[in-house]
Amino acid sequence: MEDIEIARNTELKPITKIAQSVNIQEDDLEQYGKYKAKISPKVYERLKNKKNGKLILVTAINPTPLGEGKTTMAIGLADGLRKIGKNAVLALREPSLGPVFGIKGGATGGGHSQIAPMEDINLHFTGDIHAITSANNLLSSMIDNHIYFGNELGFDRVVWKRCVDLNDRQLRQVNTGLSKEKNVVPRMDGFDISVASEIMAIFCLATDINDLKRRLGNIIVGYTKENKPITARDLKADGAMTVLLKDAINPNLVQSLEHTPALVHGGPFANIAHGCNSVIATKLALKLGDYVVTEAGFGADLGAEKFLDIKCRKANIKPDAVVCVATIKALKYHGGMPKENIKEESLEYLERGFANLERHVENLKDRYGLNVIVGINKYTHDTEKEINFLKEKLQEKGIELSLIESWEKGGEGAKDLAEKVAKLVEKPSNFTYAYELEEPIIEKIKAVATKVYGAQDIEFSEEAINKIKEIEKLGYSNLPVCIAKTQYSFSDDAKNLECKEPFNIHVQDVALRTGAEFIVVLTGKIVTMPGLPKVPSAEKIDLDENGNIVGIF
Repeated sequence: MEDIEIARNTELKPITKIAQSVNIQEDDLEQYGKYKAKISPKVYERLKNKKNGKLILVTAINPTPLGEGKTTMAIGLADGLRKIGKNAVLALREPSLGPVFGIKGGATGGGHSQIAPMEDINLHFTGDIHAITSANNLLSSMIDNHIYFGNELGFDRVVWKRCVDLNDRQLRQVNTGLSKEKNVVPRMDGFDISVASEIMAIFCLATDINDLKRRLGNIIVGYTKENKPITARDLKADGAMTVLLKDAINPNLVQSLEHTPALVHGGPFANIAHGCNSVIATKLALKLGDYVVTEAGFGADLGAEKFLDIKCRKANIKPDAVVCVATIKALKYHGGMPKENIKEESLEYLERGFANLERHVENLKDRYGLNVIVGINKYTHDTEKEINFLKEKLQEKGIELSLIESWEKGGEGAKDLAEKVAKLVEKPSNFTYAYELEEPIIEKIKAVATKVYGAQDIEFSEEAINKIKEIEKLGYSNLPVCIAKTQYSFSDDAKNLECKEPFNIHVQDVALRTGAEFIVVLTGKIVTMPGLPKVPSAEKIDLDENGNIVGIF
């Protein structure tokens, strides 16, 4: 049975009942139908002095193209915690339409570990990402309108891009203003995918509506001939942008198929953005639940690093435990096993691929000082030999392993993990960052590349060096770095899966994001507007004869 059919055949509770289970009253909700709602900010105000629950981060090894079930594991763990009598709440990202219609096909978990209503969440949901797109493009239109009417602020170059929440490589670079109307100034422009936009990052890092407006106003959209920054506040665009986001900024409440409350809010990509749900939703979840399960996108080198070095630093939070998700097939894949043979038993390829898991675990445990457990998303073709091999290898490292079968069994299939995590969060940890903000920009980039990725060194393009110098002159060198890199490898080469030989990280460009309050570092061949695969999931998504959506998985 497809994920969408499992979700459709599960009876959901009214969202008011889900809210009541975590002491949210109906008056605190703005309902979007029967099964989804936005939560009023007054709930956090009422609970702000309540002790925080335990925060559990779910991350993973470097994935294969279809992912390793990290969201499925996070949902299964939360359901499993409730199965063993714990008050657990989920805090997850909103899916982007790019991957839904691209290669992934959906991002609401799988099997019996899903959040619902899955079609709504995977498509338009409550309109948050559309609001972000509109705010972004309003700013673009106000920039060009200002230039059209005389350019009083003195724009010499525009650095702000338009966005759309779809994979469309044709829009990476475009010529605009070609109508030949009087005063219309043609220029080169381009589109980012909405979830990699600065507005999305601001949305997810803002602490409240006032902080949101402050950050929006701080966005640098262009420069004068004298290299003086021009901001959204200078254009008087910050107020209107805030108005477009005033409802979106409130967290969304939905449920798992087993009725675990789930706050699903914000959705930045982790390979080109910072890869975790909103600070507002996470902080609210910590007041609502005794255990909060959240996730960070892609492998721990990307999502977890940014969760820890950017989000935790900004929000003044830290995980009490980390689950590093892996699959045996992915470990064999990272050991060089051909895709067509990936289901065959092989301790040789598994041992070679174990290096990938080992590095992620060492990073989390030794470099960040966190409590770590490995969760194996179990498949029917995994053999006892392979499972026992992994157990032995991890035992040598003092790391516990849990086999998870939540896709097939829901929370029941994650009870072992839940029990182990409930014990793990009580252990003391010694959380540290990969770098300090006071370090020079180049040193911060090197710290992530060498300490987390395991790179030998970094090579900077001349353009990147010049932009770093420019950022330093403007006085923004104390911001964290958000490194954009392929998700498939520790290196910046998507094909270098094993990273057996010493490798360098190649920094091609650097971008200052004063609203998000971080510096984006683009490496390798990473782009901020993905393209569709040869056979996109969009070809399979349709309505059946009864008007039901099919093909989302």
